[in-house]
Amino acid sequence: MNYVDALSLVFQPHTIITILGAALFGLFVGSMPGLTATMAAALLVPITFYMDPVSAVGAIVTCSAMAIFAGDIPGALLRIPGTPASAAYVDEAYQLGRQGKLAQVLSVNLLASAMGGIFGALVLIFLAPQLAAVALNFSSYEYFWLALIGLSAATLVSASNPIKGCISLFMGLFLATVGLDVVTGFPRYTMDSVNLMGGVSLIAALIGLFAVAELFRKATTIDEDLPPPPQVKGAILTQGIAAIRQYKLNVLRGSTLGTFLGILPGAGADIAGWISYAVSKRFSRTPEKFGKGHIEGVVDASASNNAALGGAYVPALVFGIPGDSITAIVIGVLLIKGLNPGPTVFTESGDIVAAIFIVFILANLLLIPLGLLAIRAAGKVLSVNQRILLPVILMLSIVGAFAVNNSVFDLWIVLVLGILGWLMEDNGFPIAPMVLGLVLGKIVEESFVNSMIKSDGNLVHFVDRPISGTLAAVFFAIWIVPLIIRLVRRPKAA
Repeated sequence: MNYVDALSLVFQPHTIITILGAALFGLFVGSMPGLTATMAAALLVPITFYMDPVSAVGAIVTCSAMAIFAGDIPGALLRIPGTPASAAYVDEAYQLGRQGKLAQVLSVNLLASAMGGIFGALVLIFLAPQLAAVALNFSSYEYFWLALIGLSAATLVSASNPIKGCISLFMGLFLATVGLDVVTGFPRYTMDSVNLMGGVSLIAALIGLFAVAELFRKATTIDEDLPPPPQVKGAILTQGIAAIRQYKLNVLRGSTLGTFLGILPGAGADIAGWISYAVSKRFSRTPEKFGKGHIEGVVDASASNNAALGGAYVPALVFGIPGDSITAIVIGVLLIKGLNPGPTVFTESGDIVAAIFIVFILANLLLIPLGLLAIRAAGKVLSVNQRILLPVILMLSIVGAFAVNNSVFDLWIVLVLGILGWLMEDNGFPIAPMVLGLVLGKIVEESFVNSMIKSDGNLVHFVDRPISGTLAAVFFAIWIVPLIIRLVRRPKAA
């Protein structure tokens, strides 16, 4: 690939202006509760018809990277994740903001996101063919164990009461079963409603459980004398750099894990954030601080979800297999432009592929100055009277939920799950495991059923492949190792 020609393609005035415009648009969409990075990329598609391939893909790359970071801002300010990728650590970020560490958590979000994004881009540049080959070796057996490992994370992201965490998890798994059976196509728990045939909308569920539930909670205290809300104070980057230095290995771990998960088709930034946060808590020296406002898990997950964006482009560009919903959009854009993603695109259009790689690096470098402006501007949101702010957030939540499927029924899902989430949290039931069950439940069921059909019911096939056997060992280790450690420590304590 000729990077000299690629540089000339990227640093054209119209390309730079397009990238900057897409960056600002991504920051806006990501910071609005319910409007996802995928939605931002989809909204750009009609505009890309009038662009050259580099500008078109560059706009989507930049927009999605900005939106993933911007989703952290309403999470820290209002406890409402702007995008699903921020949901894993929204409680942690919000608690830090309540402790007067708003500048620290947002600067860590910013720096870790940029570093994770650059890491994912470098992996994409240097190891794309090799890593894509590894990802193609994943079958339904491997996805089954990977999803179970993700579900095990529910015990780690739960609060101090694991029983309530498990109840919340099973509620999410139940919601994941609503819709058509993956084998027979028979409707399950649809109550004869056509609207539920496709299952419970994930975006509507997230908006209900996080945004609307939080609005109900705030509405009950709107007349109370609340302490003044925290503001973004001090040198933002200085606070973030100090935290990044302290947890530099967490940045590397989160970036590596996020890139790996991004390469797996269907995983994406959302799951990367959940698993990285859970891994951070599992290997932390101070796991008891998690859930109470601890920056360590935020470092891992922020680096991970942005690194996953770069990883998702590996199978998309090398084999034409979308790594996530955003790269599915990118593949469509490339096809419209006459480029066929796959091994031949590297030889026939090497300069364009190299230009896409450069845009990845440029987008994550732009993330720092533009992200700083977004943090400064977002801090003023909290100074708005709650009687004005809450209805505006509710309106944006309704628009975001409706815009995904253009379905009024999704608004009922938002309302029902919003009330349910409010009641659950008021009674000590964490929301995070429920969301995790909803996200991973379908993957567990589909991969298990497909594996049983392929193996003719032989469970040995779940562990007789090298990768599936390794993942199975990891899954059982997650549950068995802590029990062994407790048994070893108990005699010493006695």
